[in-house]
Amino acid sequence: MKTLYILRHAKSSWKFEELSDHDRPLSKRGRDDAPLMGQELAARQVKPDMILSSPAVRAITTATLVSKELDYDPDDVVIDDRIYGADKDDLLEVVRETPADVDKLLLIGHNDALTEFANMLAPEPVSSIPTAGIVAVQFDCESWFEINRGNAELLFFDFPQNYK
Repeated sequence: MKTLYILRHAKSSWKFEELSDHDRPLSKRGRDDAPLMGQELAARQVKPDMILSSPAVRAITTATLVSKELDYDPDDVVIDDRIYGADKDDLLEVVRETPADVDKLLLIGHNDALTEFANMLAPEPVSSIPTAGIVAVQFDCESWFEINRGNAELLFFDFPQNYK
């Protein structure tokens, strides 16, 4: 079995107009929501074998805040440049390259690609993933290369508004 957790980065700040999209930080709400979702994942006893993040500042910060709640060393978060600006097919390629010994993967990236990716794999439709929202899909297979909608089960779709 393989389990994929698809997490959209938490809410970013638009305060600093001089920053590039890549360099935008999290807003206060984002800095609150990321650990909240990490706590909710911990409550579900989620223990990722690998956390894979976009190189964007808002994604890396989300990964760091979530990983701390999951007792996962933030220094072990893997940054993959291909996630930033990826489409759903690019994300599938990234995930399919995950090492075989990883059974639980947490992928942190950006919309609209994440929602399209989730809908490509999940057997039930997922509405647009809000910031800090997470979709969990489990696959009945031995290899990440085999993941597809036909062997998938949607475990949950969760987001910060469920707790406010």
